[in-house]
Amino acid sequence: MKVAVVGATGMVGNVMLKVLEERNFPLTELIPVASERSVGKKVKYGNNEYSVVSLETAVSMKPEIALFSAGGETSLLWAPKFAAAGTTVIDNSSAWRMNPENKLVIPEINASLLNRNDKIIANPNCSTIQLLMALKPLHDVYNIKRVVVSTYQSITGTGVKAVKQLENEYAGEKGEMAYPYPIHRNALPHCDVFQDNGYTKEEMKLTLETKKILGDDSVNVTATAIRIPVVGGHSESVNIEFSKDFEEADVRKLLSEFPGVTVQDNTAVNTYPMPIYAEGKDDVFVGRIRRDHSQPNTLNMWIVADNLRKGAATNAIQIAEYLIQNKLV
Repeated sequence: MKVAVVGATGMVGNVMLKVLEERNFPLTELIPVASERSVGKKVKYGNNEYSVVSLETAVSMKPEIALFSAGGETSLLWAPKFAAAGTTVIDNSSAWRMNPENKLVIPEINASLLNRNDKIIANPNCSTIQLLMALKPLHDVYNIKRVVVSTYQSITGTGVKAVKQLENEYAGEKGEMAYPYPIHRNALPHCDVFQDNGYTKEEMKLTLETKKILGDDSVNVTATAIRIPVVGGHSESVNIEFSKDFEEADVRKLLSEFPGVTVQDNTAVNTYPMPIYAEGKDDVFVGRIRRDHSQPNTLNMWIVADNLRKGAATNAIQIAEYLIQNKLV
């Protein structure tokens, strides 16, 4: 089982290597891949060091699986080349997510859609993954009509450049800016680029990807995405209107029984999800579960997850595990 990690020297790529090792992924050969300027660099995996190779070299090595985290342009150009060589690509960019020919997969929700013909599989947006991990068990029982979500997103979602900007601002030093404004002691209502409809691409991903993953165009989502000076993970304030009424105790039970979800919801002792505790963990944490008293059949909750793990690396690796377990590669 040869596995290529494309973008191995980047922030998500590093986490992919860590998660592969932690989960004892059954690979026999690791192929770290990055841009030409990184070729020859060493990456550590287990007790070994591996040399970074180019995309062209990696294709010629014909890995069974390629985990991509190198941006949309790289994915559009190179994922088909890997697929043509017989490799199954699991892509972390937005390049293939809304293509009707490509599956958009959260394993706990819709991995059963996958088959051997799926050579390019899309990993959803980090904010979408954690949102749907909490929505899916509730939608199955109460039927979601509308979701209003505000995200409070970690700078790690932007990448190394944003982390460096925050570090520079903490230290009072000038440096390269990932954002148009300071992020230290600030909140930017601006994740990704603005579109003609006034929403950002990040906000529209939450709308469009939710419908595709749930396989239900009737679920309406409106989002506001905010960048905050946090490194541990993304947080979401979510308001959900159902077709049917619910009991809060039943909601907590459904969520706590769903694989990969942990309920942290005891305000009597100040227990609720926070990114400082989600960092480095694979679960999605849900709390502040309470009825919206302003209208019927409506619920509020707070969802937190490490965007580099379940929101990116872990979800992709879980897809790969599913493919192996079901002999689809």
